[in-house]
Amino acid sequence: MQVKEPIERIDMHFIGFHPMKDDPHHAMEAHHYCSRLSDDFTQCVLFDGVGKDAKMNGIEYIISERVFEALPEEEKAYWHPHNFEIMSGQLAMPGVPESVEHEGMKSLVNSYGKTWHVWETGGPGFEAEPLPFGEPLLAWSYNAVGEAPKELIQARDRKFGISSEKKMQSRQDLAPLLHCQQGVDALADAFPERQSLPGICAKE
Repeated sequence: MQVKEPIERIDMHFIGFHPMKDDPHHAMEAHHYCSRLSDDFTQCVLFDGVGKDAKMNGIEYIISERVFEALPEEEKAYWHPHNFEIMSGQLAMPGVPESVEHEGMKSLVNSYGKTWHVWETGGPGFEAEPLPFGEPLLAWSYNAVGEAPKELIQARDRKFGISSEKKMQSRQDLAPLLHCQQGVDALADAFPERQSLPGICAKE
């Protein structure tokens, strides 16, 4: 009997990984359930999994490069870049044909996300909390090889039958579309052994 149109508009599921900006070694697998409201704006509800008992643990807003460039400088510090997540194969859309996923990734090239996690639901080295305690945490993106914990990627890939390596290879045709992005080096001090991918560069 009730209208559920905002929920019914959710038609995309992405799996990625989120480190916390102020504590980059605090990370978790993030399931994004998203609806695109326009070519410039997508909104997502975040969960810690896919089952009926999955916990809602955050939100993410995704904006185009055009919208990002119009933001005040102080606001830009909250928005993480997406190009490495796409080109590394770390971002995936489970359960859809490869062609659909590829178009989904293409639509996110050069975009930015603003993510708040409100519940510690578990990750490498972190126990799940029984309730969403404390302050929201601003999440970030991984932007170089060697930043994301291998066990986090491998566990996701096993669980969903994904090969991050194959996805990385299949997305190389997107490389000509890439622009340098702000925030690529935000976590660099925490990962001194990191290695960049071709086409992933920090905007001056």
